[in-house]
Amino acid sequence: MIERERRSLLQRSARAIGLGGLIISAVCLSLPGIVEPDLLPSVLILLAGQAGALIMVGRSEHVGWPVLTIVLGLAALTVAQLPFSGGQSVALPVALAPLGAVGIGAVGIVLSESRPRWLLWAFGTLASAFLVALAGPTMGLFSTAAIATLAGWAITMIIGIWVTVGVERSLVRIDGIGRAHQVERQASEMEAQRRQSARLLHDTVLATLTLLAHSGVGVSADALRQQATEDARLLRQLRLGSTPMPRFSGSYNLEPVSESTLGTTLESVKQRFLRMGLEVRWHGTGQVLLRSDVLDAFLFALAECLENVRRHAGVSDADVTITESEDTLRAVVTDAGRGFAPDEVEDGRLGVAESVIARLRDVGGNARLFSTPGAGTTVILEVPR
Repeated sequence: MIERERRSLLQRSARAIGLGGLIISAVCLSLPGIVEPDLLPSVLILLAGQAGALIMVGRSEHVGWPVLTIVLGLAALTVAQLPFSGGQSVALPVALAPLGAVGIGAVGIVLSESRPRWLLWAFGTLASAFLVALAGPTMGLFSTAAIATLAGWAITMIIGIWVTVGVERSLVRIDGIGRAHQVERQASEMEAQRRQSARLLHDTVLATLTLLAHSGVGVSADALRQQATEDARLLRQLRLGSTPMPRFSGSYNLEPVSESTLGTTLESVKQRFLRMGLEVRWHGTGQVLLRSDVLDAFLFALAECLENVRRHAGVSDADVTITESEDTLRAVVTDAGRGFAPDEVEDGRLGVAESVIARLRDVGGNARLFSTPGAGTTVILEVPR
């Protein structure tokens, strides 16, 4: 794409510069006494044909159009000074210089693209300079008009090479930026995967291990056994290849489905905490359709809030109220426990920051926490529908 735009820029530049040179040349050669009156129509016809060739140079990449431009321009330079004699005025080479330097020399911009075309550029440069010098009374290649013609061809070649080299350097830099972005994106995905793995372990296996470390206080042996069985199933899925790789930062799914019903999957959360000895009073909506990634995040965050109540609130009951609006599903988890000061939570703790707040934000949701020591805790969870 960029290479095509570069060629198009060179072609349009050659066309614009060349047509400008032709207009100046046509005006100068049309002045009385510059060209023989009988030859002027032929010269103008050749210039018109050269203008058409330059227009095609701006539209086509075929090398034939620059060749035709050079041939018609050299023909115009030749016809304009017929019959050849050593008595031409100084005005004729001055009038022909814009044609040789710009009207024909503009094609040097497109001839700079490749080395084989440089041979054509060299031929056009020498032939134009020679014919312009031939029109002068001294017929010297070091005349002002001939030097101006050589300079015009050299400048157009430099412009073409400068644009080509600049674009190539830009492509190299763009490629480097692309590679850097790819590395950064991979690092971000790896960090997201690491955080998701930490959340999974914190919410499941580590929670069960914590219960075991405290001898399962407050939890029956059957509940511990069933919870450990579910954790083992999760670990087995991970070991068999169901690694929670995020589709985008913060989204994973071990058993992906197009959509799930909240009422059916919420039952597993209810049963889990019933087994754990936490009495939860459920209020509100029972059936809501959510995308699987949003549903996973919502249920995991809700379960983490109830786990925090069970482990830290010092009470055996909590209330969960689920409501919905046109575009939002909301759950309010409330307990009358000991509460805490949110500002005093250590930065390294994953429970609220990662398993609740960050998890919901990853799917476009939000979480707000209100707690005061001795006055209980309220957590508001919100996810988009």
